Amino acid sequence: MKRIKSACLLQTLHFQLKEDLGHAAAAHAVREEVKNYKLQLERAHTRYQIVDEVVQPDDSIVVRVKKQYNNHPCDAYMD
Repeated sequence: MKRIKSACLLQTLHFQLKEDLGHAAAAHAVREEVKNYKLQLERAHTRYQIVDEVVQPDDSIVVRVKKQYNNHPCDAYMD
């Protein structure tokens, strides 16, 4: 029998601007979306670590995040 001892995901998320909004409004919406994503992780009590958060030239945002997978322990992944 096998059991998962620890698990972690490394995700790269690209929060893109909505084309139907003006540039300033779309950039603001992207910043809010990133903020809400982080709050969602907190509310779900998900262990996570932001590895990198880069604002692109078009004001979209790329976030690389390590996060806990299905409530399994993360052990050394978060170090």
